Amino acid sequence: MNKKAWEGVFRMPEPGRSAKPRSNGLTMLLDKGLGPRATEDLMATAADYVDFLKFSFGTSAFYDEEVLREKVEIVTGAGVDIYPGGTFLEVTVCQGCYPDYLRRAKELGFTAIEVSDGTMEMTDESRGDCIKRALDAGFKVLTEVGKKSPDEKIAVAEMHRLIAYDLELGAIQVIIEAREAGKGVGVFDKSGAVNESEVDQIVAGVADLDKLMWEAPIKNQQQYLILRFGNNVNLGNVPTTDTLALEALRQGLRGDTLKRALERGM
Repeated sequence: MNKKAWEGVFRMPEPGRSAKPRSNGLTMLLDKGLGPRATEDLMATAADYVDFLKFSFGTSAFYDEEVLREKVEIVTGAGVDIYPGGTFLEVTVCQGCYPDYLRRAKELGFTAIEVSDGTMEMTDESRGDCIKRALDAGFKVLTEVGKKSPDEKIAVAEMHRLIAYDLELGAIQVIIEAREAGKGVGVFDKSGAVNESEVDQIVAGVADLDKLMWEAPIKNQQQYLILRFGNNVNLGNVPTTDTLALEALRQGLRGDTLKRALERGM
């Protein structure tokens, strides 16, 4: 990590923030279509605080190959993993071209794959096959549990089973679904507020919370999770424009988390 502009002048109010390469405190950004120059600027200003960049939905399908390769190289060259969205994978599984998808992802320079069934139904056999094939191809594998539609919510016991299943097969993180909007899905109600009882139920059945990544695109959600689980909670679907704002929240440089540090006598 390069020397920061204010280094040596003050201490971060919330200590203990993990540094790269890290296994917790991960931040996954949701990229909805940045061009190469914007991506270059993002990496120049914030790569130290970003662990994964995900192309939202199937957006990477609309890039010219040359542009996509350039963008992937910028991200990986900054030490950040990059992967296509899980919905893209679901399309390829439904169409029977998942092996081709993996081959092309490798050729294009992607370093990770997300396995999800947020829209489709997937058997354990198919889910396990997707995970194993991606691992065998040399990708880091993240999986996701939960449905995108609030009308198709899965039972917490089933979430626990899938989380354990995916981790046993070699997934490095299991993501708790909340979509891009973070409203009416997963542990968030229609206004985006946190349903604490649902969070309680999920964590009660997970042995290693460092293996969970919470999709939390909205600031109040990020704040709740940081205050509850600490500044090294794994957070995903963070808008690219909020990268440093989230890091400030993690390290006590925003009023919401600074208040706790002051109460602790930082």
